[in-house]
Amino acid sequence: MRMNTKKLLLLFVILLSLTILTIFLLRIVKRGSARDLPEIMKGKTLNVVIESNLVDYFISKDSASGFQYELCEYIKKRSGLTIEVFPEDNYDLCIKGLKNKTYDVIAENIPITNEYKKYLAFTVPIAISNQVLVQRKLDETDTTQIFIHNQIDLADKTVYVAQNSAAVLRLKNLSEEIAEPIHIQEISDKSSENLIYMVYNKEIDYAVVDKAIAKKIAVQNPGIDYSIDIGFNQLQAWAVRPASPILLDSLNVWITDFMNSR
Repeated sequence: MRMNTKKLLLLFVILLSLTILTIFLLRIVKRGSARDLPEIMKGKTLNVVIESNLVDYFISKDSASGFQYELCEYIKKRSGLTIEVFPEDNYDLCIKGLKNKTYDVIAENIPITNEYKKYLAFTVPIAISNQVLVQRKLDETDTTQIFIHNQIDLADKTVYVAQNSAAVLRLKNLSEEIAEPIHIQEISDKSSENLIYMVYNKEIDYAVVDKAIAKKIAVQNPGIDYSIDIGFNQLQAWAVRPASPILLDSLNVWITDFMNSR
C-alpha cells in the first residue's frame, strides 16, 4: 500500500511537470507567432488595408490610383513583396483586422494621437492635415439652412463623423471651449467621403472630415463648403501592430525614401 502511494505521488509529480512544461512551451509558441516582417517575407505577401476615397485609393477605368496606392506600389518594388490591398471604410474593422493579423498595415492618414498610440505603432509621418467642418454653401433661397460661420455657431448642432475618428475628441474639446453642447453622431458604416456626399445630398447638414479629402471632393462638387477648421494641424501616418517592430522599421525606411523622391 505504501509503495502504491509513492508511485501515485511520483506519477502525479510527473504529470504536473509535463503540464507546466506544455503551458510554458505553448506560451513560447504564441509569443513567436507574432506576424512581423520575417514571417511576412516567408509568405511573400504584405496585407494592407486602405480606406477608399478620391485621395488615398480609388479605381478608375479598371486601374487603381491614389496616394496610398502609389506608396504601396513603391514598397512593392523596394521589398519584393506582393502587396494585397483590402479596401475598408470602417475604422473599427481595420483595427480588428490588424489585431487578428488579417492585415499587416493600416495604410491611411491616421492622426498621431496619444489615444491611438495606446494600441497602434505609427510609422514616420506621411502627411500633415487637420479636421474641417463640411456643410453646404450658403444658399440665400433656402430658409431652412443654418449656415455655420464660425466654431461657436456649432452650439447645439448635430455633427456627423466616422466612428472613432480623431474628430470626436476634438469636437468634445470644442464643446468645452464654447461652453455649449455639440451633438456628435458617430457613423460606423460610412467613410469620410460618404459623409461628405450625405451633406451634399441634404441627408445630413454637418460632418467633420479630413481637409485633404474635403478639398478633393469639393473640386467636383462646388456646392460643398469646408472653410471652418475644427482642429489644429496634425501629423498623420500609417500604423502597424506594436508587436511588429521589424516591419515598422522597414516601412519607415521605405516611406522616407518615397517621400524624399516626390
